[in-house]
Amino acid sequence: MKTKSKRQNNKKHIFLRYLLVVMAMLLFSALIVFEMLKTTVIHADLWNQKADSILTQITRIEPERGKLLADNGTVLAANMHFYTARIDWEAVGKRDSVFRAELPALCDSLASFDPSRTSQQWQQEILSSYEAKRGKHAYRLFRRLLSHGEWERLKNFPFFRLGKNKSGFYCEREAKRSKPYGTMASRSIGTVAADSSSSQKHGRSGLEMALDSLLYGIPGEGKRIQLNAGIVTAESVPALKGYDITTTINVALQDIVETELYNMCVETDAQWGTCVLMEVATGEIKAISNLEKSKEGEGYVEGRNNAVLGFEPGSVMKPISMMIALEDGVITDIDKPMVTGTVWNYEGRPIKDPHGGAQLTPRQIIETSSNVGMSRIIVSKYGSNPGGFYDRLKGMGFFEPIHSGIGGETTPIIQRLGNKRADRIALTRMAFGYSTLIPPLSTLAMYNAIANDGKYVRPRLVKKLSREGQPDSIVPVSYIRQQVCSPENARKLRVMLRDVVWGSRGTARRWVQDKHVEIAGKTGTAYTISGGQYGSQKRLAFCGFFPYEEPKYSCIVLMLGANRGAGASSGMVLKNVALKMYARGLLGEPPSYAETIDNEGKVVANNYTPPTFYASYNKSQEKTLRKGLAMEKSKIKKFRTPGTSSNGVPDVRNLNVREAIRQLENAGLSVHFSGSGFVTSQSIAPGSPFTRGQNITLTLRHG
Repeated sequence: MKTKSKRQNNKKHIFLRYLLVVMAMLLFSALIVFEMLKTTVIHADLWNQKADSILTQITRIEPERGKLLADNGTVLAANMHFYTARIDWEAVGKRDSVFRAELPALCDSLASFDPSRTSQQWQQEILSSYEAKRGKHAYRLFRRLLSHGEWERLKNFPFFRLGKNKSGFYCEREAKRSKPYGTMASRSIGTVAADSSSSQKHGRSGLEMALDSLLYGIPGEGKRIQLNAGIVTAESVPALKGYDITTTINVALQDIVETELYNMCVETDAQWGTCVLMEVATGEIKAISNLEKSKEGEGYVEGRNNAVLGFEPGSVMKPISMMIALEDGVITDIDKPMVTGTVWNYEGRPIKDPHGGAQLTPRQIIETSSNVGMSRIIVSKYGSNPGGFYDRLKGMGFFEPIHSGIGGETTPIIQRLGNKRADRIALTRMAFGYSTLIPPLSTLAMYNAIANDGKYVRPRLVKKLSREGQPDSIVPVSYIRQQVCSPENARKLRVMLRDVVWGSRGTARRWVQDKHVEIAGKTGTAYTISGGQYGSQKRLAFCGFFPYEEPKYSCIVLMLGANRGAGASSGMVLKNVALKMYARGLLGEPPSYAETIDNEGKVVANNYTPPTFYASYNKSQEKTLRKGLAMEKSKIKKFRTPGTSSNGVPDVRNLNVREAIRQLENAGLSVHFSGSGFVTSQSIAPGSPFTRGQNITLTLRHG
């Protein structure tokens, strides 16, 4: 009876439990049904409104940024896609046996792709990660980003070729701004970065910033739509790609400029240096470099764009002041002496001139860089009206923005003076480049006008705009002023600037003169200001143009803290740039190394011994080789026509090495040789007896 009672009690307990479970399920189901009713009936309008807001939401589609190109279409900066390679261990685990079987072959391929690890090390690292992190997260295969070509190669490796779903191998793609030429003109090209308040990427410096509105393009619009697989974004207004901008930068000239500036900075221990090379007729900036001492180690790196920032220029300002004097009629005869002196007390403040003299002509004032002479000329016109000097420069367009396309560009700053004693004193300093802030690019534009018969062409970095390979617009040559001075006065100024380099007292004669390229220009030195006073550190400038007779290029170089004078530092950079351009045939006629130019400018033929030309034994090639290599006057020493020796070791002297080896090996000798060129001697004399397989050594040389 007790057993039966216990069974009945157990049935009651079990029934009660089932009842509780069923009631809980019914209650849970009722709650679900109630929520469904709330969503679909009671609050239907609210949820429909939310759905509509999501599906009608406009999404911004970022446009592709345009490319920056060199003058010949070579890419300087462009958006490129890079890849992070990852393996999803959870997906791999579903095909564990296949993965383990193909792992050795996969690791062999990885070791070939990235030799930093051996195949065994790759296998150990991958297995370790697989066992430790399986099912937890993806494994990053390489620390660095991969190019598109590298990603395509990896996809064909063993196991990976199964595809993402089966191998778990996938990538995360991101677009980055890439500069194929690395640091070359990097600061002028500029940088791109995302806004702090959005994901939009815009230019932050250089051309990227100055031309951002053109490079960025026009954003598109997309709408959210419902598909079976979920909600996706469909493009309603397509994004318009930014313009591809062809710059005036010439890669070959940029390389020359950067190399010469870098070498001189290292040689003179300068703090920084900047150089701009410009085409005279068009104002196209063909090269621009800004280097400064690296804060992280030795050497120099691309620094801030000092080419467009204001500095006291020093004596490179004097030709601009002289231009005003010529245009105003203060100076008419540049060879007429005037009183100067080595010291001039004006308004109680002395101006000293260690290079001056009792009398100097205007030509000599520029040649010797006379502060006294230049001050006297400007004061004779504007001493009673110092503000007139500013007005004259303004009328010439000197203070107008250049709009070169370089980010961070500034305009010259010169105070408009009153008529107080301090203003009159300041006028004398302005005449030779102090009490002013003038960007090197503005100075260069004026010198370029001198070289260009007074045409004040606008310096520019932008040549053409295009989209999808089709030209959209071409930026023409433009002028700040059609004529900043008369052609006649420009010619007089060119004569003066030539004297600086080629005159007997020229401040650059010892360093910038060269018989291959005739350079004209002006040195300039200015002390830096520290704590409100001039210190001992100098900025050293040289600005000029070349070739003198028919100027094709103008150039300015500015260096801070070089341990040499302006001519020996900045002037040497300009000269070395010009000589490299001459050597590469970039100044018109190809260089002739068979002649030199004497001090009077006359061509003198060099008496040199023509080189010996070792020609092939094929006579039909001799004429072609002589003409093709421009060696018509060279002595010819032919390789001896190969023959056969009936007895003993063949005579292979004067043969080319290929023919010598052929003959000797056919005879049964084992050949060894040293040197390069043709055979001059052989270790076994011709005609000597030998045994088959015997070693013979040949000596080769050129000339």
